[in-house]
Amino acid sequence: MSGNAGPGQHLSTDRFADDPAFAVHEGGKLSVASTRSIGSIADLALTYTPGVARVSSAIAAEPELARRFTWAPRVVAVVSDGTAVLGLGNIGPVAALPVMEGKACLFSEFAGLSSVPIVLSTTDVDEIVETVAAIAPSFGGINLEDISAPRCFEIEARLRDRLDIPVMHDDQHGTAIVVLAALRNAAKVVGRELADLRVVVSGAGAAGVACTKILIEAGVGDIAVADSQGILHPGREALTGTKRWLVENTNEAGFAGSMVAALAGADVYVGVSGGTVPEAAIASMAENCIVFSLANPIPEVDPEMAAKYAAVVATGRSDLPNQINNVLAFPGVFRGAIDAGATGITEEMKLAAATAIADVVGEDLRPDYIVPSPLDRRVATAVAEAVAACAREQGVTR
Repeated sequence: MSGNAGPGQHLSTDRFADDPAFAVHEGGKLSVASTRSIGSIADLALTYTPGVARVSSAIAAEPELARRFTWAPRVVAVVSDGTAVLGLGNIGPVAALPVMEGKACLFSEFAGLSSVPIVLSTTDVDEIVETVAAIAPSFGGINLEDISAPRCFEIEARLRDRLDIPVMHDDQHGTAIVVLAALRNAAKVVGRELADLRVVVSGAGAAGVACTKILIEAGVGDIAVADSQGILHPGREALTGTKRWLVENTNEAGFAGSMVAALAGADVYVGVSGGTVPEAAIASMAENCIVFSLANPIPEVDPEMAAKYAAVVATGRSDLPNQINNVLAFPGVFRGAIDAGATGITEEMKLAAATAIADVVGEDLRPDYIVPSPLDRRVATAVAEAVAACAREQGVTR
C-alpha cells in the first residue's frame, strides 16, 4: 500500500494501535445532538420554517428571550490559540484541539454544560479579542484556555470589559481557586491562619500571577514571587505591567535575591513554573511547612523528598495524594455563573468557589487529603451553588 490513507482508513501498520490514549481520541470526543426529533411535517414546520420565524422575530424584538429560546446561554466556548498547552508549550491550534475537546468533555461530565472547542490560527491579541467578541452571541460563557502569558492577561481583561457573559482564563483562575482551597485546608492541618503564612510563589506566568492575587484577596500574610531571574522587587528593571503590579503588591519582607534564598524560613512554597528546587532549600523552610509543587509531569520538588520536611505536600499529579486539579473549579464556576445569569466572574465569586471546594473535605481533613478527588461529584454542585449565591448577593446578575 502506498501513499496516505484516505478518510476512515488506517495504514497497514498503525503505530498508534497499542496506545489506549489514541483509541479514546480517535474520531474526536464530541458530537452535536439534537434535543428534538423530526418525524413529521408538523415537526419540521415547528423546528425550522415557518415556526422558527416566530421565535426569531420575538427575540429580535426582545433579545433577552434568547436566554429562554436558544441554547446559547447554557453553552461555553473553550477558546485557545495553542501557545501554552498543558506541559507541551506552543504546539499550535490544531495540536491543541484534542485538549480543548477534553475540556468540553469535563464541562459536560461534571457540570452538565455543553461546550464548543474553538482553536484560533492567530496569536495576535487584537485578532483574538475581536474574534471571540464576534462569536460571543452564540455562547453563555467564554473559557479561555492554554494562551501564553503575558498576552493572556490582556486578552482576558479586554474580553471581560467588552462582554456581558462570564469570561475566565482557566489556567489563571482555575488553578488559583484550587490552590487557595488547598491552602485553606493545609493551614488547618498545621494549625495556622492564612494571615500568619509567608508564601513563596515560583512562577510569574498566568498561574503564578493568579495564585498570588487570590492569596492576597484571601488575606495571606506575605507573598514573594519569583520568576526565572529571582524574586520580584523594586530594584528589578524591564518588567512587564503585570510584574510591576506584583512588585507593588507583594514582598513586604523585602527579599531581593534568589527564590531559594527566600524559601529560608518560609511557611509555604507554591511552584507553578517547572524547574527543580534543591533539597537544601526545602529543608530551610519553617517547621511544619507546606509544599505545593504543581508542575506536570515532573514536580519542581520531588514529593518524597518534600515529605521529609513538609507537613503537607500537594502536586498536580493524579497518581499522588492532594492533586491540585482545575476540574475541581471551572465546571462549577461556570455552572453557577450561568445558572445565576451572571454578567461576569468576580473576585468574590472565585473566593466563594475556593471555600466551597475546601468545605467538601469537611471532617475528613488530614495531611494527605486537603482537597477532594477530581472525581468527587459533590464538588461541582457545591461550587455552582456558592458561586451563584455570591453572584446574586453582589447583584452582578441579569
